Amino acid sequence: MKNILVSLAIIISLPLAAQNSDVQLANEYFMQGEVDKALDLYNDLAKKSQNISLIHSNYYNLLITTKQYSQAEKYLKRVLKYYNNNAIYRIDYALIFKETGDLTKYEKEIDKLISEVKSDRHRMRLTAQNFIRKQIPDKALKLYKQSRKEKGDKYQYSLELANIHRIMGDKDLMVEEYLNFTEGNPNNISYVKNVLQNFLTEQDDLENLEIKLIEKAQKNPDETIYSELLIWVNLQQKNFLGAFIQAKALDRRMNEGGSEVLDIGMIALENRAYNESIQIFSYIIEKYPSTPNYYLSRRMSIKAREEKVKNTYPVDLEEINSLATEYQTLFDESNRSYHGLEAMRSKAHLHAFYLNENDKAIEILNDLINNSRKLRKFISNCKLDLGDIYLLDDQPWESTLLYSQVEKENEDSPLAYEAKLKNARLNYFNGDFSLAKSHLDILKIATTRQISNDAIALSLLINDNTFLDTTDQAMQEFANVELLVYQNKLEKAEENLEAMLQNFEHHNLTDEIWWTLAKISRQQGDFESAISWLKKIGISYGDDILADDAAFTIADIYQYDLKNNTEAMKHYEEFLRKYPGSLFIAESRKRFRKLRGDFIN
Repeated sequence: MKNILVSLAIIISLPLAAQNSDVQLANEYFMQGEVDKALDLYNDLAKKSQNISLIHSNYYNLLITTKQYSQAEKYLKRVLKYYNNNAIYRIDYALIFKETGDLTKYEKEIDKLISEVKSDRHRMRLTAQNFIRKQIPDKALKLYKQSRKEKGDKYQYSLELANIHRIMGDKDLMVEEYLNFTEGNPNNISYVKNVLQNFLTEQDDLENLEIKLIEKAQKNPDETIYSELLIWVNLQQKNFLGAFIQAKALDRRMNEGGSEVLDIGMIALENRAYNESIQIFSYIIEKYPSTPNYYLSRRMSIKAREEKVKNTYPVDLEEINSLATEYQTLFDESNRSYHGLEAMRSKAHLHAFYLNENDKAIEILNDLINNSRKLRKFISNCKLDLGDIYLLDDQPWESTLLYSQVEKENEDSPLAYEAKLKNARLNYFNGDFSLAKSHLDILKIATTRQISNDAIALSLLINDNTFLDTTDQAMQEFANVELLVYQNKLEKAEENLEAMLQNFEHHNLTDEIWWTLAKISRQQGDFESAISWLKKIGISYGDDILADDAAFTIADIYQYDLKNNTEAMKHYEEFLRKYPGSLFIAESRKRFRKLRGDFIN
């Protein structure tokens, strides 16, 4: 009996094996472009229903490309007798009529399919996916809309419809569906923000979205999602006051204690919108004097004014003294709260780096370290600050001891990486380039983006300017100059740089020297000299890494230092034309359009 069963199995499997062999051969002919041979085999194979799934795609494509429409129709009519519920075969059948120009029959077959599947969620989705695969997304759109209408739920299939509108290039309708999805699923607002951030890349897109959101907010005053999205879209445009106005209204309605308003102030400060951030922090200080956000807002308000003063050249030392006093007042009034302690850190920085009072700064930081035992991270930051000031004070050994201590106490953390970067920079200043590079090579791959970028930049500087110079003399002199700049010994640094231009004519460091001279000139308030040095980079090193930095900085000087908007606009426009791949391109475009009056931030 066992032998009989084995024999029967062999007999049954022989035709199947032969068929599979024929399918494989037909597909090989198809792949090799031997159309006639492939068609001959497919014609025979198509007579048996079990072969359809194995040959359909290739066979159908051959029939269509060779314009054998009658044969294709005949073939698919036979297929549909067995597989009438298969969306792929139904769609391909309809497409035959589209190919032959019989659009009435094409639409009739598609509508018939849509009518059959729209109530069956599973079949409907498969059919819609196949409409998209067959490059007729308008039919998928029609299917989802009919299914939504039948279910009577206006939020159904919002994501699917948004995706189809995106495929069809209709951004307005895409946005409408994403907003619809958010309205039906408010908890998914973060997802929608991320999606819109990826797809709305042009200023016009954001402006259109803002108009749409304002209209919806006016029609639906009780829906907070539109206010939240308006905050987001204003932040995307760096319109911080616009975001502030929306957040203020939402804050009053939701009784949030100013938390979201505070976040906007922080973002404005990060983006150098100092006046806007001061206005935002002032609102929280006035509105919420008894909340946890009060002292933070006071500190950040002083910080914003500090950044504004530090970035207005030449720096006004009377203003620096005034800020130091305000930090002290905040500390005294906050009863040694965390924000009061941070205020004193900032005060120490002002004493050391602007008022030439290193001893006072060291005294403040030592007091913070000795009297803040429970704040481990804060103490580590104070030690890093103290190391910086010892370097400023020509005590590099004290600096490296503190940096190494912080690295050891905070192993494998951002603080440890920052300490390692500071040690690498210290080795660079000392001319120990190989040791500096050993630190930098680790930091390039093991840290936060900012530290990684700084490590890569310093590593490239060392590599590019020591590779061909076996003595490293020029690099050592330039490192000495960078230490002088760090120590605010600008006149001596300027003198040494100009000597380097004479002693190392046409050296690879020339563009770096010009760049540093431009920075020094700007700090000293000599803006014309700064522009002159930057222009040299553009002329002689137009394709090098500093070229776009130099071009952008020229426009920045005209706009913020010289208050010459006409020249600034001219240079932003030139930048946009010359450096389309620069990291500064988005900011340049925004500034150019603002100066031109396209929109008001």
